[in-house]
Amino acid sequence: MHSFKLLVLCFLFVLSMSAQTQPASSQSAATSSQAAGAAQSPDNPRNLPTVRVRTDEVNVVFTVVDKQGVFVRDLKQEQFRILDNNQPPQKIINFRAQTDLPLYVGLLIDSSNSIRDRFQFEKDAISEFLYEVIRPKSDQAFILAFDETWDVTQDFTGDLDKLRNGVKGIKAGGGTALWDAVYFACRDKLMKEPAANAVRRAIILVSDGDDNQSRVRREEAIDMAQRAEVVIFAVSTSLMNSHTKGDDHLKALAEATGGRAFFPTKLDEVSSAFSAIQEELRSQYSISYRPDRFVTDGKFRPIQIIADNKNLRVRAKKGYYVPRQ
Repeated sequence: MHSFKLLVLCFLFVLSMSAQTQPASSQSAATSSQAAGAAQSPDNPRNLPTVRVRTDEVNVVFTVVDKQGVFVRDLKQEQFRILDNNQPPQKIINFRAQTDLPLYVGLLIDSSNSIRDRFQFEKDAISEFLYEVIRPKSDQAFILAFDETWDVTQDFTGDLDKLRNGVKGIKAGGGTALWDAVYFACRDKLMKEPAANAVRRAIILVSDGDDNQSRVRREEAIDMAQRAEVVIFAVSTSLMNSHTKGDDHLKALAEATGGRAFFPTKLDEVSSAFSAIQEELRSQYSISYRPDRFVTDGKFRPIQIIADNKNLRVRAKKGYYVPRQ
């Protein structure tokens, strides 16, 4: 009898403990559901890692050319007018003609099947570009090859031999995940690489502009480039006289970030494109300002930089997305 009573008491104790822990389990499930809902919110439909930066200081790198396309390097702050969201800035913090800033550069090389027939020439041109542009004591670069996935064949370094070997080791083959490669290079490489002082962050993208494998969209790649303050220069590998959809993609990336897209029609023009990029990287201005009526609402704020001299043309990024807080 005593054993039976003891068994009943133990059974009732277990039921009691189960009832007490049930709300905690339900709360845990609700928390998990909320976390999952947050991960799949309308603001993040693809469950992408979110980069949140709260700042009311905007930095813009831009280039000025005359009617002949010659770079103009000696202008002053008062010779420009800036509009952020159609309003003059609240305060200009800094203005510099940054012709000699250290470079942090990502070389993104399309290694998909679509560029196989001219791959070796392009690798040679890229190696030559590195030797002409990268200054080992002040500049840093990394090499990223991409087909349906990306592969960092050489991480950040100023060692030209290592960079050249990183280019040499790339093999062609596979599909193309262009947007994924740009997104990763901006978010995980250029945005996170620490710098003691001001640097210029840029991507040199060598590709035909096609994409058939990416998880992210073109707009998301551009948004990440703008958040990372990266200027994109694109060199097309299509070598076609006719206009392609890939051309539109490369142009969109470059124009949205204040860079430039090149469309060679002959292999020897690829080297010329790299030479033009080299000159432009050393011929840019930089301005930092605090925008007026700044609200962290997640919206896009357009930027206009206008030279007083009507014969000059300013090339800069089109704007930026404000973080939502």
